[in-house]
Amino acid sequence: MIQQRRALLKHAIQGGVLGALSTSVWSGWAQTPAASAVPAVSAAPAAPAAMSPDSRVFAPVVSDWRTFEVTTRVDIQDVKGVTRAWLPLPSLQTPWQETLDHQYQSNGQCAIASAMQEGAQILCSTFAASEAHPFVEVTSRVRTKNRQTQWADLTAPKGHGAQVRRFEPEASSTLAYYTRATRWLPTDGIVKKTARQATLGAHTEEEKVRALYDWVVKNTFREPKVLGCGEGDIKTMLETGNLGGKCADINAVFVGLCRSVGLPARDVYGLRLVPSVFSYKELSGNPANLSGAQHCRSEVYLPHRGWVAMDPADVAKVMRQETSSWIKELNHPVVKPVYASLFGGWEGNWLGWNTTHDVVLPGTRENSALPFLMYPIAENDLGRLDSYAPDKFKYKISAREILG
Repeated sequence: MIQQRRALLKHAIQGGVLGALSTSVWSGWAQTPAASAVPAVSAAPAAPAAMSPDSRVFAPVVSDWRTFEVTTRVDIQDVKGVTRAWLPLPSLQTPWQETLDHQYQSNGQCAIASAMQEGAQILCSTFAASEAHPFVEVTSRVRTKNRQTQWADLTAPKGHGAQVRRFEPEASSTLAYYTRATRWLPTDGIVKKTARQATLGAHTEEEKVRALYDWVVKNTFREPKVLGCGEGDIKTMLETGNLGGKCADINAVFVGLCRSVGLPARDVYGLRLVPSVFSYKELSGNPANLSGAQHCRSEVYLPHRGWVAMDPADVAKVMRQETSSWIKELNHPVVKPVYASLFGGWEGNWLGWNTTHDVVLPGTRENSALPFLMYPIAENDLGRLDSYAPDKFKYKISAREILG
């Protein structure tokens, strides 16, 4: 899948796909030094919110815990010899997510394994060739809460509304790990060049993060035709100038740019669980069927603040898909509150599976590592099944909020 995307993008920049689209959806877009196929995003003032029927609110604040049960069930339809399945499990223990427990049942042999330094938990299942109807089902309980950085906390005078923040610095070895390059997140070449250009004039870490967040929002765009959540091949995206993608592409660009200028950053791969309390349909999950609700977010580490939430990809999603027309103004009343709040925050209607890149699945027969683990994975004697086709795979994910 990744090689197909690379080939498509490299062909597109030579006048193939992009050239064919230049008279339709691509027409009227600005040509910028950063990318030749980037939608013209304007910061010009839109109509005042009070005058617009589109006026919206999106303002997550740090909240009480919400508890969810999340169930993933896999039923293998195409049995060809020995079958193996890997299900991502919530693995995070953070100030904004607590993973409580996992319970599973299956007619195969199952075990929970940890992958990579981040300790991403995976339910690994193996089914004998004689098993005609392999299945595995796992239910995880998690607690989540909203996040929102109070940017004035560190500068507000004491006694004038300043909030006391408990801050424990991250270990230097951990910070070094989250500035490393990976196969899909290089930090040299065009990635570093782009980040340096984007951060010209920025001096502090917070100024650099703000500059990179704004660069990603203004230069990338949501491409609904991309399969799944994308693949995060940021080098190819930057080289071809085609910065269209989905969350695992757009937020990977942000993470890669941050790392290339020495800012520790990481993708957080997860799943939307329930509707947004702010009624944004594109920022919601349908708990009855979450098989296509995977969503990648990101974090960057800032001195005296710790890990800070970021999600430029969801800004792009709201701009492209929240309304019937593609919004290209950041000050549009539908976009503006999302653009503001996702710099430093996110809504707790989502769980994080893990923060792991370049995943080698325990016991796999495939040679190549996965860019990330956000979907159920299975393989049989003929190879790996298509995780982007849950009805054929077959798998279903659902959630239930536990109230009271």
